Amino acid sequence: MSLAWKWFIEYQTHGSAHMHGIRRTLHSERSEFQEIDVVESEDYGRMLILDGKVQSTVRDEYIYHESLVHPAMVAHASPKEVLILGGGEGGTLREVLRHPSVERAVMVDIDRRVVEVSKEHMPELSGGAFEDPRAELVFGDGRRYIEGCKDIFDVAIVDLTDPLEGGPGARLYTKEFYSLLSGILKEDGIMVTQATSTYYSDYCFATILKTVGSAFQLTGGYHVWVPSYDSTWGIVYGSKGPDPCGLIGKFEGAAAGKGVKGLRYLDEKTYQALFALPKDLVEKIRKWGLVATDEKPTFMPV
Repeated sequence: MSLAWKWFIEYQTHGSAHMHGIRRTLHSERSEFQEIDVVESEDYGRMLILDGKVQSTVRDEYIYHESLVHPAMVAHASPKEVLILGGGEGGTLREVLRHPSVERAVMVDIDRRVVEVSKEHMPELSGGAFEDPRAELVFGDGRRYIEGCKDIFDVAIVDLTDPLEGGPGARLYTKEFYSLLSGILKEDGIMVTQATSTYYSDYCFATILKTVGSAFQLTGGYHVWVPSYDSTWGIVYGSKGPDPCGLIGKFEGAAAGKGVKGLRYLDEKTYQALFALPKDLVEKIRKWGLVATDEKPTFMPV
């Protein structure tokens, strides 16, 4: 067996990394905001990499995107107006638009080039979602968008890059940010955010969970194993009423009743598994984490 391909190394911490064999580079550029790479990997097919971090692969992206989107969307009685912050490759938008109740989905991403590059090199990620008449694309800063937003939404999905020190995402995981987001949700609204690795950055996950809890009356966290991330990945929700935990044992029936079809990962068993946080992580959440603020944000290890 030949190992002649190049290797891409993604660091989870300063002392741990995940290596990917790369057959070829399909695209590489420095946009106004970040490094954008699309590569053909040996095990995961095409990969979108932003600033050295794997965002999505054609082999397993559906695991992350289904788990991020559907617990909140199915828990809500009838999500018609949905806001997506980030998610430039289109996978989150694709999953939102599986819901026939959705009349309008606004996706705000700071980097137009991520959308353009993804449509060119990884079109299956969006699956035609960008051309759906219900989709509305806005290119700009997510926080500035909600600060000036006059609309109110049923569901908000935050699919932003990780909170890295020196990066643009730090102020998008703070009490002030989540309070702003709560202000543009309807009285029965719910938001959900990606919340980093529950293993390599468990302190960061605990902090995001507690920070969301400072802005919403109901909050919870869950996680899912994403092979290309080489970790369980945390997701946190904040709600004014709907509770995704209430769908345990009822998810498939509830999703089918809403006309949601074509899921590849989530069923009754995998949905229940999302919320089965291990004992040691629950204990860390209890002991660790502070409420992150604009003055004192939280960061991933690398």
